[in-house]
Amino acid sequence: MSTTVDIDPTLLQELRTFRLKKSSSKTAAAVVKIDKKKLLMVMDEIYDSTTLDELVEELPEHSPRFIVLSYELHHEHGRISYPLVLINWAPASSSIELATLYASALQNFSVHADVGKVIDIRDGELSDTILRERLGVR
Repeated sequence: MSTTVDIDPTLLQELRTFRLKKSSSKTAAAVVKIDKKKLLMVMDEIYDSTTLDELVEELPEHSPRFIVLSYELHHEHGRISYPLVLINWAPASSSIELATLYASALQNFSVHADVGKVIDIRDGELSDTILRERLGVR
């Protein structure tokens, strides 16, 4: 039996606003969850000014989330960029049912979120070092 997770149109508008918004912070995040009863992706929380450590502290330890992250990235030659990254937050302690639901919705959501890179985080470890490594930056 195939289960389709829809994306709330309000969520798509909130993501457009998030993408275009100029943050005063080096890191901003839009956290998206799936309403399991409605099979609908909805906004969980928006963090306009945060650090990766603060974000990880706020994320559930036993439930997956999608995180659209705007991250200040310093390159070797002094250039600064702000890539938009989709993080598939899937803690190992998540139920198999939830993990499967999020995995089945990831591809569709990544297309609608219009991000440059998708990163899976399954061990609950997310830091500047890990993010830079996964983005291919030293």
